[in-house]
Amino acid sequence: MKIKTITLGCKVNQYESQAILEEFLHRGDTAASAGEMPDVIILNSCTVTAESDHKVRQTLRRARRDAPEAVIVLTGCMVQAFPEASASLPEADLIIGNAQKSIIPDKVKAFMESRERTVFVPDFTPGMPFEAMQVSEFQEHTRAFVKIQDGCNRFCSYCIIPYARGRIRSKLPQQLKEELTDIAQSGYREVVLTGINLSAYGQEIGLHLCDAVETACAVPGIERVRLGSLEPEQLTPDVIARLAAQPKLCPQFHLSLQSGCDKTLKAMNRHYTTAEYAEIVQNLRAAFENAAITTDVMVAFSGETEEDFEASVAFVKEIGFAKVHVFPYSRRPGTRAYDLPGIVPNAEKARRSRVMIEAAEEGRIAFFKQQVGRLETVLAETIQPDGTTEGYTMNYTPVYVSGMQPGELSTVRITGYETRGCVGVCCPDSVSIS
Repeated sequence: MKIKTITLGCKVNQYESQAILEEFLHRGDTAASAGEMPDVIILNSCTVTAESDHKVRQTLRRARRDAPEAVIVLTGCMVQAFPEASASLPEADLIIGNAQKSIIPDKVKAFMESRERTVFVPDFTPGMPFEAMQVSEFQEHTRAFVKIQDGCNRFCSYCIIPYARGRIRSKLPQQLKEELTDIAQSGYREVVLTGINLSAYGQEIGLHLCDAVETACAVPGIERVRLGSLEPEQLTPDVIARLAAQPKLCPQFHLSLQSGCDKTLKAMNRHYTTAEYAEIVQNLRAAFENAAITTDVMVAFSGETEEDFEASVAFVKEIGFAKVHVFPYSRRPGTRAYDLPGIVPNAEKARRSRVMIEAAEEGRIAFFKQQVGRLETVLAETIQPDGTTEGYTMNYTPVYVSGMQPGELSTVRITGYETRGCVGVCCPDSVSIS
């Protein structure tokens, strides 16, 4: 069979889609090439916002229209959070939740024999172990994303994900070591450790995120270890010191902020104040040379006044983030925030988004200016239309340089910056590691 995967949403979903595809490949199936008619389509869904659900439905309809004879599997977070709504979508032959994605190949085989539509969305049970999935390569990527944690116990008032992913579960260090060894043997030099609540890694098995980082950094062939999104309050001074002892750990930290206003943070059920957040950023910058701090900021949360919004903008400017993902609040059925008063009109949401994006862009350009003149190791990723190669430094600064091929790791002198990133030149006395 020819298998096609369609992934919506986060890096965890990207990892799981690749793991599902590799399970089919191990059984003798092949990946459908571009333009080739697939026999099976796996649509891995996201449900972080109502717009995400809309995109899932659109993508599902398009997949059925383009491949009318294919077996279509709808899986992922939307299925787990809203099983009845997902089961009502006629384009899907199999509707499978998040709890046991590894059974998808078996479910497809059973469907091929019976042609009986199946809805399989078991609940997460207390004490359920981490579902061990494994990948060895990532198509069209020069870095590997490795899921080491699943689930979330936080229940932020706006978030549906704990219902879609269950409680925290973690990959065992030995499993991580084995997987990363295979990934290194496949030629990957950089790995990104990802999870639904990555900071909670190991809590249920007596371990800590630092254990996973140390395991990853010890794997021969892996030159860089990068972390996905983190909850800031987990980064105590002791934790930061332990992380800073690992030279392979990239000094880029995506610390989820959501709001720069204490009143709004409390309404969101976030577990830190702006003062605590600022102290954590200060500690990271003290421990890691040239650290990049990136974040997510939500605007127009229900009840956010103009004064609250202005406080959030001021805090974003104060921190000076290297990059900020700005997005307006979207009410989500099934969350505690759904019925909160003070809904912000859409036009005002759009205005606040524009203002926050402008503030974030100021910080981004200021960060690029700080990189000029530095000598950095750059991992080349993609060739651009103008002939330059886009690559990334250890702190995830985008750099555009000539003369590098995707996958190369070389020393680059940063000579300037543009709105899209920095520009640089390969140092003639540096050694290319490819």
